[in-house]
Amino acid sequence: MNDDYPHPIIAREGWTFLAIAIVVASLLTGWGFGLLALLAWLAVAFILQFFRDPARRVPQEANAILAPADGRIVKVERARDPYLDRDALKISVFMNVFNVHSNRSPVDGAVVNRWYHAGSFLNAALDKASLENERNALHLRTAAGQDVTCVQIAGLIARRILCYVEPGATLSRGQRYGFIRFGSRVDVYVDPTCRPRVAVGDVVAATETILAEFA
Repeated sequence: MNDDYPHPIIAREGWTFLAIAIVVASLLTGWGFGLLALLAWLAVAFILQFFRDPARRVPQEANAILAPADGRIVKVERARDPYLDRDALKISVFMNVFNVHSNRSPVDGAVVNRWYHAGSFLNAALDKASLENERNALHLRTAAGQDVTCVQIAGLIARRILCYVEPGATLSRGQRYGFIRFGSRVDVYVDPTCRPRVAVGDVVAATETILAEFA
């Protein structure tokens, strides 16, 4: 993965969609199909906002666990981490179609393991989406030995989870590692001694918002 990539304004995942939409809108405009052309240009505007990938300020607090995605907090609870088989603090971020959908590492750490599970495409805001929907999980370990599980979950509309790292890779906090197309969710599991800094209903920004702190 190219570390210089994270901020090209428009995410590379959207370049093909944007090019096709602009060509179609331009042709419809040139052929005089007024209403259809207007709808096509609205589609171009939607694609532009969906695939935007803005630069983000990275908090420097040593114990901070950062939001891996934009969205709304739908869960802050004690739970069982199904990937590391441990008790954990679980924080879930739900992304709607108007949020930025690039996913970023919540901590500085090495990728210890990665799991992909095919599954359903339920509404990502539902509790059962964590275990039933298509998902991709990363096990990250910090230099201090703290384990973080970060899970990309497909949603009702989402049909493509993209992850660009494999075990052995090293991520820095805020570094872009994946993307989910068209509405989704990210679950973060950390040690239960971590102190949450967000509550259900809070709106968070990837990288810039601190989800929790290591004890």
